[in-house]
Amino acid sequence: MPINNRRELFTLLLSDLRQGAERTTQFFQELSQSAQDPDIKEALEARVFVSNKILSTLDECFTITGEKPIKVSARLHDVLLEDFRKELAEINSPEARRLVMLARANRLIHVRIGEYMALIAAADLTGHYGVGVLLESCLADKLAFAERTRRLIREKLRRELAAA
Repeated sequence: MPINNRRELFTLLLSDLRQGAERTTQFFQELSQSAQDPDIKEALEARVFVSNKILSTLDECFTITGEKPIKVSARLHDVLLEDFRKELAEINSPEARRLVMLARANRLIHVRIGEYMALIAAADLTGHYGVGVLLESCLADKLAFAERTRRLIREKLRRELAAA
């Protein structure tokens, strides 16, 4: 799709973010189903709940702009998820699986954080200040999840080192 102006670029970026958010939600659902650790399972299930709220917020962004999401390539996201699935399947240690699961979830969230930061700037450039507010609220949720995941990783490591 050729991009001719800022509005079209913004719609493309917002569409990409929304499609990525949808795939990320599915990924967290998949992770929560395979999580053995109750703390990790609970954190991932909470993330799925918040992710569904984010999807609704992104849909509202499209309503405000009067645009419809467009289909975008999701190859990068698909490659990241496929690599993660392969990597996780090769890990036999439950402790290592837990830490890898958390680390990869955190990596994916940080990719999304960068996307939100860019899109918030684009919302300001296109004069969609209300959309910027909604995107900022989504970013806050992503930042909170990244921080909570970092704390969970630290706590899991502390417990495992104490048990060793």
